[in-house]
Amino acid sequence: MLKKLCATTLLAVAATSAYSAPDIPFTEIDRIQRTDNHFTQGLEISGNRWFESSGRYGHSWLAEYTDPGAKAIQRKWLAGDRFAEGLTLANGKLYLLTWKAGEVFVYDSTSLKLLDTLHYEGEGWGLAFDGEHLIKSNGSDKLVFHDPEDFSVIKTLQVRDGFRKWDRLNELEFAHGLVWANVWYDSRILAIDPDNGQVVGIVDLKDYAPTSLSDPGIANGIAWDRNRNGLWVTGKYWPTIYLIRPEGLGFQKTTDTD
Repeated sequence: MLKKLCATTLLAVAATSAYSAPDIPFTEIDRIQRTDNHFTQGLEISGNRWFESSGRYGHSWLAEYTDPGAKAIQRKWLAGDRFAEGLTLANGKLYLLTWKAGEVFVYDSTSLKLLDTLHYEGEGWGLAFDGEHLIKSNGSDKLVFHDPEDFSVIKTLQVRDGFRKWDRLNELEFAHGLVWANVWYDSRILAIDPDNGQVVGIVDLKDYAPTSLSDPGIANGIAWDRNRNGLWVTGKYWPTIYLIRPEGLGFQKTTDTD
């Protein structure tokens, strides 16, 4: 019996370690050209309203657009010693992380008026909202789930592809029950099961990265367009935002028009 149990355990371990998340094909639906001076950190779309955060010390801002290819209709600049990071919209408020300051700024989503400043330990990279919790990345292989009211930690989740550790998790989006994550200095987007941290699919934007940039492969910025059932994606200093529709994972086309 012991030998049988050991054999069963080894088979289970081998199956887990052999797992590799599949590459997910996708279709490009649309694209928007814009200036290439956006160090995109967070990207959100709600109806016809777009929100974006852009980083770097002395150049960090939060902006709203009705057309991301045009000028912002309103913009908030951060202090020179604050580095803007991930951004998400939750319950009528915008939550904006800072990289190393341990602060999350809470803004009214209509006026961009600062409502509150919450605090956390460590670094802030990406941010998403699953309808209940704010989900934060910090450059490691972990996702941290926070209470939107006080940003207290609810749980921490390790991200794995079988036994492979995925670290450098960056900008986040929550769509169709999955966490979608950019990877720093990478062209790939991971689709992550928020219940167990398993990577269930990978979207690679390598063919969309501008070759003119010194670091062309850095994809960053994911926004779920519910109306068109796709993901708007872009990268650091990319002059284009693309609307893509992955095959499956909730993004099956349901109408004949986009």
